[in-house]
Amino acid sequence: MIKVGIVGGTGYTGVELLRILALHLEVEVSVVTSRADTGKSVDDVYPNLRGLYKLAFTAPTIESLLGCDLVFFATPNGIAMTMTEALLDKGIKVIDLSADFRLQDIAIWEQWYGMTHACPDLVSTAIYGLVEMNRQAIRNASLIACAGCYPTAVQLGLVPLIEAGLMDTSAIIADVKSGLSGAGRKAALPTLMSETGESFKAYAVDGHRHLPEIEQGLATVNQGEALSLTFVPQLVPMIRGIHATLYTQTNAKLTDIQTLYEEHYVNDVFVNVLEQQTAPDTRNVRGSNHCQIGLFKPQGKDTLVILSVIDNLVKGAAGQAVQAMNICYGFEETLGLKTVALYP
Repeated sequence: MIKVGIVGGTGYTGVELLRILALHLEVEVSVVTSRADTGKSVDDVYPNLRGLYKLAFTAPTIESLLGCDLVFFATPNGIAMTMTEALLDKGIKVIDLSADFRLQDIAIWEQWYGMTHACPDLVSTAIYGLVEMNRQAIRNASLIACAGCYPTAVQLGLVPLIEAGLMDTSAIIADVKSGLSGAGRKAALPTLMSETGESFKAYAVDGHRHLPEIEQGLATVNQGEALSLTFVPQLVPMIRGIHATLYTQTNAKLTDIQTLYEEHYVNDVFVNVLEQQTAPDTRNVRGSNHCQIGLFKPQGKDTLVILSVIDNLVKGAAGQAVQAMNICYGFEETLGLKTVALYP
């Protein structure tokens, strides 16, 4: 049994961690922090957790976390980097769900996130937490940088083909839709349901800060060579879910591509490659840690369409973090994550 702390326990990813870890057999959540709700009991703020936790939110200080074996940061960007070094110095492992340690190029990170990095020397020690790409390195990690939600869906969809060298990497298009919870648990006019309901829009078309993360990950599997990627995120009026429609060119046969994907993910329990020309649906992964992938070559031409869907709060955030923790501590990889997707 390990003791964990959650910094930022009142955001969507924080409460998702609490939901998942409530039934984890090898974890005791001993500290949950929140600046806004300090002193309030966890199950008063989140009644869905009633009877599962006898904890009150505390202020986010290093001292409050010293009894933990591992600390999750479910915080906005810029918070984890101010506390991580002190925790690591105390022998406490860190899994960061924000973007503070994802990008290896500090200058690029500072450009996209608009702040000076507080501990740039630690960035090179961070292990990228997308398990299906980095399982072995995660086993011995002390600092894990979880992938963003968009990068998770896009990379899981593209990696097998890139790794096999079977696609044109000069003109990849990632057209990706997200539910409203991806914007976080805050009151903001653009994400009010009355503003987004019965509507559909693209945003950050000129450049989204997840773009360099996707490019970094895909270049890694492309033998270090950069790719040309156009990434357009879009907001749809649903709460959970990401649907990535990925376009690329390949003259490989669809049957061969189908076999490639099935073999690539054969040992990855949370990635499900659907039958050939079967479209995945976000509702079929809602609330679960699964990614579903469908493959198409419309009209038998050389354009390959890859459909990749996840729940942005689970496989795109909290579930991915717990999956990485399980590997890091030698637990069964699926522990706490065997939740069946919600239907309808």
